[in-house]
Amino acid sequence: MKNHLRKPDWLKVKFPAGESYTRIDRYHRMNGLHSVCRSAACPNQGECWSKGTATFMILGDTCSRHCRFCNVGSGPLSPPDPEEPAKVAAAIVELNLKHAVITSVTRDDLDDGGAVQFAQLIREIRRRTSDCRIELLIPDLQGDRDALATILKEKPDILGHNVETVPRLYSRVRPEAIYQRTLDVLAEVKRQDPAIITKSGLMLGMGETREEVLEVMADLRKHQCQLLTLGQYLAPTREHFPVARYVTPDEFAALAVDGKRLGFDHVESGPLVRSSYHAEEQYQASQGGEHG
Repeated sequence: MKNHLRKPDWLKVKFPAGESYTRIDRYHRMNGLHSVCRSAACPNQGECWSKGTATFMILGDTCSRHCRFCNVGSGPLSPPDPEEPAKVAAAIVELNLKHAVITSVTRDDLDDGGAVQFAQLIREIRRRTSDCRIELLIPDLQGDRDALATILKEKPDILGHNVETVPRLYSRVRPEAIYQRTLDVLAEVKRQDPAIITKSGLMLGMGETREEVLEVMADLRKHQCQLLTLGQYLAPTREHFPVARYVTPDEFAALAVDGKRLGFDHVESGPLVRSSYHAEEQYQASQGGEHG
């Protein structure tokens, strides 16, 4: 099925440029680092890198799953790089990041789903600096509570795990994932360490209804999720799951109001919003600070 919808004006982004963009781009290339900004074809790469922020992706750039919305490739998987935690931590310090976001591909081939690599990275960051907030966006670890505990023992400040879409679309959009397992991961974080802030996100425009979105938002709150991101799904290529429609900025604004009513600490909702978009500002807003 091909997607021929024309993108509306509100989805246009500026061409990336500027000293900070060039510096981060060069750093990634020189040090062999991966970022979700580039690997997932994020539309905000130019804005975020120009502001001096980036989201690092660990455990390689090849995924063990085959989600139809994602631009990250699948294929042969390499063992985790033992030097990766030190490399990423050094980059975070070198780039003087005050709020570091780290995600990963899904690694179902690993017994721990990559949990040890996340834990080692947190330790490396904390060894080098005490002035950086750490936000993780993790896969579901196949529901392994012990693997999750390995990460939580290192006490990241924020732990995110995205629900991505509504339950009805899971079999078509992310067939190797389980909706309830995603909710259970978020709840398990709070069971093991109530102090860690939990976060999730959905992509809209894949064929879901407003009622379905509200039901997912309510489910997230029942499982103690505190922060929520809502953004427009953009098909990376014509071979990916097609865009059903483009959700208007007014609809996103209305859903943000609904989210606050449901009790989220903060809802970042808009066409270009992604999990890590304005991540530091999202955190500050959830703590009652200014949202720039």
